[in-house]
Amino acid sequence: MVLEEHSEIELAGIRFQIAIFEEALDAEPMDADALRFLAHAYTVVGRIEDGLDADRRLVALLPSDPRVRYNLACSYALNGKLEEALGELQKACDLGFDDLTLLRKDKDLDALRDDPRFAEIEAKLDR
Repeated sequence: MVLEEHSEIELAGIRFQIAIFEEALDAEPMDADALRFLAHAYTVVGRIEDGLDADRRLVALLPSDPRVRYNLACSYALNGKLEEALGELQKACDLGFDDLTLLRKDKDLDALRDDPRFAEIEAKLDR
C-alpha cells in the first residue's frame, strides 16, 4: 500500500468503485478480494481509519498471509499506531515478507523510519 497522488477525476472513480465493493462486501462479508480492494481504496481517498478496519478484517481472514500483514502495518503507521505497525511488520517478515525495495520506498511507513526496530527489520531483510 503506497499513498499516491491522484487527480480529482481518478478519485471520483475510486469513490464510485468503493460504493460497488461495499455493496459486494455487504452481500458477502468474507470476500477477501473486496476487502483487499477496499483497504487500498479507502487509503487512497483519505479514509485511512476505514482502510485500517478493512486491513484488520483481512488479517482475521488470512492471518498467515505476509502481504496482508504488511498492509496492516502500513495502515497502523498511517493511523499513528506505531507500536502496532512495527509488530505487524515484524509478523509480516516472520511469515515470509521479503520485499526490501517496497519496504524502503513505501511512504506509508515513513512514521517508522526513525525507530531502531525498523532499521533492524530492514537489516534482516537485507541479508
